[in-house]
Amino acid sequence: MEFVLSNLVNPALDWGLKVLDAPSVRAVIFGTSIGGHIFVDVLLLLVIIYLLSQKSYKPPKRPLTENEIDELCDEWVPESLIPPITEEMTYQPPVLGSAAGPHAIVNGKEVVNFASANYLGLIGNEKLLESCTSALEKYGVGSCGPRGFYGTIDVHLDCETRIAKFLGTYDSILYSYGLSTMFSAIPAFCKKGDIIVADEGVHWAIQNGLQLSKGTIVYFKHNDISSLQNTLERIIAENKRAKRLRRYIVVEAIYQNSGQIAPLDEIVRLKEKYRFRVLLDESNSFGVLGRSGRGLTEYCGVPVEKIDIITAAMGHALATEGGFCTGNARVIDHQRLSSSGYVFSASLPPYLASAAITAIDILEENPGLLTKLKANVTLLLKELSGIPGLSIASSPESPFVFLRLERSTGSLKNDQLLLEDIAGRVLKKDSLLVVVSKRSTLDKCRLPVGIRLFVSAAHTESDLIKAADSLKRASSLVLKDC
Repeated sequence: MEFVLSNLVNPALDWGLKVLDAPSVRAVIFGTSIGGHIFVDVLLLLVIIYLLSQKSYKPPKRPLTENEIDELCDEWVPESLIPPITEEMTYQPPVLGSAAGPHAIVNGKEVVNFASANYLGLIGNEKLLESCTSALEKYGVGSCGPRGFYGTIDVHLDCETRIAKFLGTYDSILYSYGLSTMFSAIPAFCKKGDIIVADEGVHWAIQNGLQLSKGTIVYFKHNDISSLQNTLERIIAENKRAKRLRRYIVVEAIYQNSGQIAPLDEIVRLKEKYRFRVLLDESNSFGVLGRSGRGLTEYCGVPVEKIDIITAAMGHALATEGGFCTGNARVIDHQRLSSSGYVFSASLPPYLASAAITAIDILEENPGLLTKLKANVTLLLKELSGIPGLSIASSPESPFVFLRLERSTGSLKNDQLLLEDIAGRVLKKDSLLVVVSKRSTLDKCRLPVGIRLFVSAAHTESDLIKAADSLKRASSLVLKDC
């Protein structure tokens, strides 16, 4: 076999060598003889260059027929406008058939309501209803225009002045929707190239505002001062231009995704050390924290003027709607010209502004509301101690209690299913309405999901005990094997 192969290969090699040595494949350039293989390589290179320079596709010389056009249209499948519908997307939330007070009608039956952030129990308050009725009779329902185009009504200015007076700031600005306050205020000040250091647990409205700002966003560990300090040091050390850029720290007073309270005094200390500005969202603390309900600044003993920008939604403690931003004159005036939610949206319905003024008046006249709320939170925490399979993640001073799994399944989806099972059982068997924190596909928060119980000053002792007993029974059944 080897003899046969050698007889075939050797003549072929001899023939190839003779061809390359032939004069026809040699070239002489400037008196120098060039081997045949070099000549062939150059020739192949020219052919390749020629082919690459040609169009890879030539349209047909004749137009397509009607049948060919129809066939192409039938074969074309457009990309879907929306993602595939999953089982989670078909979830139908409970429907209220009454005011969202401490007791409400849900799906046709009366329940104890721990799903509404009615912290001061002002939903259904007679003074609030009278204020709204008077405003409706005087101004009608809506304003039918943005603030800069005949949408400013005297009650808007009165409300802004009342909020500023209550908080001790120079001025305030009203927004017609709570979430649009953060959507608009953050991009109004933070621009492309600015550095924004934010807590990884901020809620979705703040996340959206950060994305709209186009700034450089850096997250630090949730409510961790050491992580915040390390992040600020790293930014100043690694970015030589950092000291010439606008720099912000964005935090919540009470984090919606955990119920924990931000250590504002430490944050202000770092702000002054590294020359950052602070944007503080007080949506869950306004009207709740502090001796008189003035929020986290009062609670931590920090002068309000040390906080550059304060935002809040009015749909919680004040039992109305809309939002506001408060601060010095330059902060407020800038938003009146540059904040999209203020400039382009119809202004807050005047009866809601009137309700907000009345709610602040009620809070100042009735400090016992805060005392009752704090007592209710303390009682609920005491009754929930030792709840099987769940742990309390929220701060004792938070107006809502945040329960999360002691041992996660390792999957956010499975954790949420377990918690929804608990919430479904207490609603069906004990007529107790609680809410499970949900994360949309747009929400970048990676904190554990949990059950929120929004405590109200209007809850009775029996409501709180019933809630704790019901949750203990349901969690022991659902989490017994976890």
